Amino acid sequence: MSDFSPYCRPTRRPTAHRTGAIAVIAAVLLIPMAAMLAFAVDYGYLLRERSELQRAADAAALAGVQDLIPDDEGFQDITTAMATIREYIAANMTELQGFNVADADIEIGRFDPDMIYDSVSLLQDGTLDTIRVTLRRDGETNPAVPLFFANVFGMDTSDVVVTATAVLQKARYIPPGSDVLPFSIPKNEWDNMAQNEVWNIYGDGRLEDSHGHLIPGNWGTVDIGNENNSTADLSDQIINGLRQDDLDELYGDGRIPTNEYIDGDLDFDVQADTGLSGGMKHAVRQIHGQTRLIPIYNGVSGNGNNTEFSIVDWAVCQVVDSRFQGSKNTYVRVKKAFIYDGDLRPQPDLAVSEGSIVGAYTVPVLVD
Repeated sequence: MSDFSPYCRPTRRPTAHRTGAIAVIAAVLLIPMAAMLAFAVDYGYLLRERSELQRAADAAALAGVQDLIPDDEGFQDITTAMATIREYIAANMTELQGFNVADADIEIGRFDPDMIYDSVSLLQDGTLDTIRVTLRRDGETNPAVPLFFANVFGMDTSDVVVTATAVLQKARYIPPGSDVLPFSIPKNEWDNMAQNEVWNIYGDGRLEDSHGHLIPGNWGTVDIGNENNSTADLSDQIINGLRQDDLDELYGDGRIPTNEYIDGDLDFDVQADTGLSGGMKHAVRQIHGQTRLIPIYNGVSGNGNNTEFSIVDWAVCQVVDSRFQGSKNTYVRVKKAFIYDGDLRPQPDLAVSEGSIVGAYTVPVLVD
C-alpha cells in the first residue's frame, strides 16, 4: 500500500503580494525613522553649538571679573574689564568671524549676598565684583544656528542664547605662600583710615599720617610663627610670604586650630619682635609698590621682649616706600590697598560677608 495520502499538500512559497506588503510597511516606517535621525543630528549639533557658546561666555566672564580688582586708590577699570571680555569671546568664537556682543549684554555690578543662590541681582553701589555675559545667536545680534534636516519641516535655524555670571570671591583663609607683612597696627585707627591716606611706620613705634600728625597707638614687628624669629626670618617672610613652618609653630603652640592656614577671622596672640631694624632694609625695599596682608591688633599686653599683640583682623596694605636712617628717621610708608591672590582661600559661603578680609580677593567662581 502506498504511503501517499490525498490529504497531504506540499509546502508552498510565500506569495508575491506578501513580499510587497512588507516592502510597503518598511517604506512607511522609514519616514519616521529618517525624521528621528534628522532630529537627532540637528539636536546634537545644537547641543554642540550651545556648549561652545557657553564655554566662551564662561571664559570671558571669569577673565573679565579679575580686571575689577581696584587699584590702590580704589579705582575700578571697567573699560579694561569689558575689553578683556570681548578679547576672550573673539578668541573662543573663531568659527564665527566677527561675533558681536551688545554692550547691554555685558553687565557689571556687585552681587547681593541675600540673592546669590536664587536670582543673582546686580547692585551698583560699593566695590563691583560681578560680571554677567550674555551671548546670542538669535538671527539679530549674530546668525542663528543653521539646521541640517529640520528645514524639511520648515525649520531652517534655531536661536541659542547663553549667560554666564562670575563673581570675585572674598578671601578669608591665609595658607602657606601668602604675601604677608609681619608688622601689626591698631584696628580702630586702621578702620578709620581713608583709602588713599598714607602712614609712616617709624622704627621707634610711632605712627604718623601723611600730614605728619601722630596717630594714637603703636605698631610693632611680630612673630607670625616661631616666637624667637630673627631679623632673617622676618626678612624672609617679607619677601617670600607665610611659611609652612610658621603655621606649624602657631598650631603647635595652640594659637590656631589647624596648620593648613590662618583664619582671617580668628583672634590669636603673637609675640612682638625686635622692631624695624637695618637688617630688614633690603627685604622691605624689594617689595616697594607691592601689596601684603598685615595683621591688625586691638590689644597689647606685657612689655619689652614679653610684649604680645592680640590679632583680631587682617588688612591689605601697599608698601609705598621706606627709609632706613636711625630709629627716629627709619620708617616704612604704607597705605590701604586691594589684593588678588589665587592662593588665598575664599569665604566658603557667598551669602556670608562677615569674616572675610576686607580688600582681599581670590579666584572667581561661576554662579549660574
